Amino acid sequence: MVKDQPTGVRKEFEQFQKNAPKLFGDLLQPGRKVFVARAPGRLDVMGGIADYCGSLVQEMPLKEAVFAGIQKRKDSRIVIRSVEAGKEGFYPDVEYSLEDFYSARGLKSYSEISSELKTDPRKTWASYVAGIFFVLEKERLAPPFQTGATVCLTSSVPFGSGIASSAALEVAVLYGVLAAYGLQMEGLKAARAAQIAENRVAGAPCGIMDQVTAVLGEDRALLALRCQPHTVEGTVSIPEGFRLVGIHSNVKHSVGGARYTDTRIGAFMGHKIILTELGAKEDPFDGYLARIPPDEYRTRYRRFLPSRIEGAEFLRRYGGTVDPVTRVDPGKTYAVRSRTEHPIYENNRAGQFREILQSLPQCENVDRAMVRLGRLMYASHWSYGRRCGMGCAETDLLVNLVRKAGSGKGLYGAKITGGGCGGTVAVLASEGTEALLRQILTRYAEQTGLEPRFFAESSPGAQSAGIHTFIP
Repeated sequence: MVKDQPTGVRKEFEQFQKNAPKLFGDLLQPGRKVFVARAPGRLDVMGGIADYCGSLVQEMPLKEAVFAGIQKRKDSRIVIRSVEAGKEGFYPDVEYSLEDFYSARGLKSYSEISSELKTDPRKTWASYVAGIFFVLEKERLAPPFQTGATVCLTSSVPFGSGIASSAALEVAVLYGVLAAYGLQMEGLKAARAAQIAENRVAGAPCGIMDQVTAVLGEDRALLALRCQPHTVEGTVSIPEGFRLVGIHSNVKHSVGGARYTDTRIGAFMGHKIILTELGAKEDPFDGYLARIPPDEYRTRYRRFLPSRIEGAEFLRRYGGTVDPVTRVDPGKTYAVRSRTEHPIYENNRAGQFREILQSLPQCENVDRAMVRLGRLMYASHWSYGRRCGMGCAETDLLVNLVRKAGSGKGLYGAKITGGGCGGTVAVLASEGTEALLRQILTRYAEQTGLEPRFFAESSPGAQSAGIHTFIP
């Protein structure tokens, strides 16, 4: 355990241990140590899906978290149980073997293992878990595993809620495995390993912000990450008297979904078109659209970009994109200009957001500064829906209810988060506004028939939470 571990986190570990006999008693072997790791979900405050284009992102870890108990086995099996998977209609118990990673030629390729682990839709959630073991071997981050493990999972991060349930799962399992097998790994390297599992094994084309926040996030602070590829630029504490909360719309989303993937492809298509039209032998943006200043984009590059283009025509004229985790479908038509613009403008908004937050301690008119922060959030929300096509009627309703209440009542701004297409809305508010926020939840439920959920507290990432051990 970590010496200065927060009391709430310590109690959560103790609760996992208390519940383990009932939930996992038939799986755990008496007398063999269990290593428990914890990784939180996150509230995406600014940056969102622009992470894969190199944007600055600002993320807050939430109290909701995944717990992974890892017990080494004497055989080669990987036995996985998730308490929550069964509630979502998946198989709660899934089993693999370390031998599944190998063919007669040796360790399988990512495409081979990804296809094999996703043959049954009711087991796909477990590919995130098995993927951690595979990535550690494939990337030579660990020696070949000689024995398997029992993996016991509980979670308070709702599946498909837009608060990075998959990253929390990957990171919790990764840290539990590292502890159980006596391995060490630096924080950003661990986040990257978890992202590889999601991209290359589970097949979800996410950026890295979720995994970094799950590893390195700090309680009641925004982690600033420059996704080029993953430079942590410190944290900014949430000022006293204010709070960031999440409201889950209860509309599920997936970063493996078609809209997310097509939006990402459109942005990378735009990047390739700009480079081709410039006749650039080398990429002046080093692979990141977010490095283009908005003024430069408007005056120099916007004219190159079509509103839409068929995949076949793009491939004929420009070849493929440089994105390693997506492929252009010749039979699809992609929006390009709008998808390219979002990360360029979002990176600029995220930079302004951080500057204002950092200036608050010296600010003479804090309320005016909070209004400016709220406007940036509303602009980000508009761009998600109009530029990226990642909006959702239900999240629009939540944002509009917050906007209608207004800054005069302490609600300054709101925006859709993460992969969009549903999920969670982030809200910037004054302390003491919980009753008003609850009223918004009630109005939302009355108008949609959906039960929203409130994410009101924060917690530290996996690195600070440490490892809890017990012997059943």
